[in-house]
Amino acid sequence: MTTTSKASSTVPNFCEGIQYFGEALPDFEKYGANPVIESGKGAIANPTDTKAVYQTLLAADALRYLTLQITGSKASGHPGGFASQAEAYAALVMLGHKNIITEVGHHAPGFYSAMFLDRSLEDMGISTVQQLRDRFREKHGLLGHLSGYIPGILAPAGPLGQGQHFAMAAALLHRDKLFPFTLGDGGLGEPYIMSSMAHFNTAYPTVTNFLPVLVWNGYSQEHHSMVSLKTNAEMIAYWQGNGFAEVVLVNAKDFDDQNQDGEYVDSTAFSFKNRLEFTKAVLVGMDKAARSALSGKLTVFIIKQLKGAGVHDLGAKSHNLYPKDTLDAPHIITALKNRALSVEAWQTVRTNAERAGGGPAAKTVVTEFELPLADLGKLPLEEYQVGAVPQVATTVMGKLVGVVGNKDKNFLVTNADGNAASGIGNINEALKIIHPTTDETYHQAPGGQVYEPLSEDACAGLAAGLSLMGARTLWCSYESFAINGLPIWQTVTQAMAELRRKTPSTITLFTAGALEQGRNGWTHQRPEIEAYFASLMRTGNVFPLFPPDANSIQVCYDWALQTKNKGIVITASKSPLPIRSTFAQTEKGLIDGAVLLHEVAGGKTVVFAVIGDMTLIPVFEAAAFLETEGIGVKIVSIINPRRLYRPHDTAWDTCSEPDNGFLSDADFEQLFGGDALIGVTGGAAAMLEPIMLRSNSKRDSFAWKRGETTASAGELMAFNGLTAEALTKRAIELVH
Repeated sequence: MTTTSKASSTVPNFCEGIQYFGEALPDFEKYGANPVIESGKGAIANPTDTKAVYQTLLAADALRYLTLQITGSKASGHPGGFASQAEAYAALVMLGHKNIITEVGHHAPGFYSAMFLDRSLEDMGISTVQQLRDRFREKHGLLGHLSGYIPGILAPAGPLGQGQHFAMAAALLHRDKLFPFTLGDGGLGEPYIMSSMAHFNTAYPTVTNFLPVLVWNGYSQEHHSMVSLKTNAEMIAYWQGNGFAEVVLVNAKDFDDQNQDGEYVDSTAFSFKNRLEFTKAVLVGMDKAARSALSGKLTVFIIKQLKGAGVHDLGAKSHNLYPKDTLDAPHIITALKNRALSVEAWQTVRTNAERAGGGPAAKTVVTEFELPLADLGKLPLEEYQVGAVPQVATTVMGKLVGVVGNKDKNFLVTNADGNAASGIGNINEALKIIHPTTDETYHQAPGGQVYEPLSEDACAGLAAGLSLMGARTLWCSYESFAINGLPIWQTVTQAMAELRRKTPSTITLFTAGALEQGRNGWTHQRPEIEAYFASLMRTGNVFPLFPPDANSIQVCYDWALQTKNKGIVITASKSPLPIRSTFAQTEKGLIDGAVLLHEVAGGKTVVFAVIGDMTLIPVFEAAAFLETEGIGVKIVSIINPRRLYRPHDTAWDTCSEPDNGFLSDADFEQLFGGDALIGVTGGAAAMLEPIMLRSNSKRDSFAWKRGETTASAGELMAFNGLTAEALTKRAIELVH
């Protein structure tokens, strides 16, 4: 094909920045000149129609060209993986499916190219290829990995093993739409892709309208993929063995007429006739897979084609660009010229893209609209008298969770098979565990609202995914195990911080902190997750909450339900503990960050800044002794530590739903001012940072050191130095 840097015919404005145009492909006037998706239609009429096949091939080459040109413009980014499945993506669009998600963050430049072609990116001021190039990998532009900030993009992508959660969540909320997600064979071994889909299918056997699209290209990022030696039969058996009733595999090798070596080949090297045959197989196969998924069969589509097909290099070497891979480099120029389309072909591709699915993705995909939420009304909070009989905070919150679920049928609770063990068995009683076996003894039924896989990743993934898609959820876990589900939850909170729409906050309840887990050994004592949340507070939209009792936890949960685009972590004990606060105190504590629980005047004043509920026990004991010594004591319960930072400590103003609530310096001094301050937590000391940053008193901190097998919480606290005696001794040292 000969190419020119300027086209002979009038170039549409959107093509500004395209460096090379090619001559028309064979039979273009017959099959490519008139867009096959008719005006007012959202898809091709027939996947076997030669025009539809021809124009799907044009779309695939357009995607490859743009992917390589925008990455080449910065000599950075990842063209190879997306290029190997360009026909599959193009087929989905031509069939009218635009709610496309990916598990592969490195497919970002391909997705951006697709959003450009259908005009979605015009919503962020990108209307030409030159602007597409200029804003790739730039702040407030097209980030290196997918982001909810980009119009038409349904979910973030970066960490592998997460895309299926978003697709399943969307499928659950929108049963009439297809949610394909691309999955790389390099990431196929990530935990816990297959198990999460298998559990979801068991829980929701009729919700099959999510479609994994496996990009089986033989390579990972820097080497062969671990499944590269599987035969076609073995790969099919693998998916069937994991519950997939329909496996549609299209292998480029079957159409190769160029005698390419190996099991993985590049379809762009075929004769044009065979390129069309391969594209037809993909289009027909994708149509079959889509119909299967939408009709109640768990289905996977597999495209087997060499990584890097149609771009600058092949195999793992095509994965990303390096500084040498500029648009002036001969091998990049050659690759672009090989993929160059005629001006008329670009116009056909653009028209099909914007008509497909009923319009640009930015105007049509489900995440461009807020999901209607059920009205919860006023929750039946029950206030206990201070000093009343000790209550289990988690159980009290569980009652409210049951009310929420009964009023909002989209609401879902997830837990790794441990609600009863966490003191929230009442959630199971009210909402039922989703299970194919109906059993009243275990409160399980097919139509329940409690999702209980044994994987924290699957728990966090579906709960956080549903929240991102617009629904209310609650992820429950032991604090010690929750770390295994945190990556997907963090991905979602970061995405929420930059979304262009409101969505319910993703809320968690973590019970049985390390202090309650002594009898179970050190494997159950992992409070480092609190350090993780402590660091996330600085992002501006993550709020760890530490209610001191059963009254406080109700107010915390009620507040959390009313918030948007935040990550809210409620940590509480599953043991009966004293009632120390009123509703009004927690309402104030949520605003101020902390609340004064106890104060006695004395000669010198020691302030105990306490995170948690159990940790208050030795603090109150220490306070009683110090008071007999004539030392003044203030016990401050830290409920919402994010409020205790200074505004400039966090990125609150960069969040799409900014929260600028911070305790003033004067109010901080009134609450925490004294001759000495001791921060106390049963978790990671990092959570005390905002107090230690701002206090001008002599100060110290008491925190978790490490786990040990003990017979009681008190013994475990003693092992970590969290005793009344140790606190008293240090307080006296600080004030004298």
